[in-house]
Amino acid sequence: MERLWAPWRYAYASAPKTEPAPPADGTPPCFLCQGLASGRDREHLIVHRTEHSCVVLNKFPYNNGHLLVAPLAHLAGLADLPEAVLFDLQLTLRKMIGVLERCVKAEGFNVGLNLGNVAGAGLPGHLHWHIVPRWNGDANFMPVVSDTKVIVQSLDSLYNMLENELKLTA
Repeated sequence: MERLWAPWRYAYASAPKTEPAPPADGTPPCFLCQGLASGRDREHLIVHRTEHSCVVLNKFPYNNGHLLVAPLAHLAGLADLPEAVLFDLQLTLRKMIGVLERCVKAEGFNVGLNLGNVAGAGLPGHLHWHIVPRWNGDANFMPVVSDTKVIVQSLDSLYNMLENELKLTA
């Protein structure tokens, strides 16, 4: 029998599950806004900030290097974005694709935006783009046969790698 070892997942699997208190207006809490307000970027996987945007490691990645790029402001739709914010987000997407090409040697990318619940937005109130690195041959039997995705790098290791590359390109 083959075994897949992912020891870094133990910290997540064994952590107590706590629900944050909802905002006073009754809307569900936004993990992006909570992380941005916390002042603890690493703890919340925020690897980069610009004047108007942030880059967050996806806690449940589809592939190694899966990032979220979001405005700093809690905005739900494209029409809500001032032009300066929209431009900053696009520059951040371009920058992070270059960083991933260098760091994880990605050969292609899926870049996507889900607008609204029916489109699959897991966080419909805070607009964000997904950057999912891809490689030739990265599709294999695991997701099909066992509904399992193999991620080859811990989030902590990826964070360090991206943080170092971003310092070099600052």
